[in-house]
Amino acid sequence: MSLASLAAACTAQTTITTPLGAVLLARTGSGLAGAWFEGQKAYPVVIDAPRRDDDALLRDAASQLAEYFAGQRRQFDLPLDLRGTEFQRKVWRALLRIGAGQTSSYGAIAREVGSPRAVRAVGGAVGRNPISVIVPCHRVLGGDGSLTGYAGGLQRKSALLRLEGVL
Repeated sequence: MSLASLAAACTAQTTITTPLGAVLLARTGSGLAGAWFEGQKAYPVVIDAPRRDDDALLRDAASQLAEYFAGQRRQFDLPLDLRGTEFQRKVWRALLRIGAGQTSSYGAIAREVGSPRAVRAVGGAVGRNPISVIVPCHRVLGGDGSLTGYAGGLQRKSALLRLEGVL
């Protein structure tokens, strides 16, 4: 699924302020479909949905993110609408199993999703994760433990890992 088709499927959106910058939240009728840091790679230019600061799911997501950034929440409890290819969704579900304060590697995720040779494809799926922080792609490191790319920028990745006590 392309970013444009994801954006077209959204029914409501809002923007929140976090310690790491503005985050665009978007939902479909099924759940939260997007949480993008302003300026991150694969940031939707336009979402064809009304701004709804009063939307219950978007307010809940904003509240849970505020708790997370305040160090009061370690996992999220939100309905998600993970829109992507079957492989991307497998990778994103694997990301959801990495607990706060833990990390994984692209190779480990490739093995977990049953495609041990697909390390680059896993990297591509991780980089296209549309729900930053909540689907914790920031918890994926290089095989040697190094900080590798993050669509929201390595400074944000470092900050998120510090917040979780990993760095």
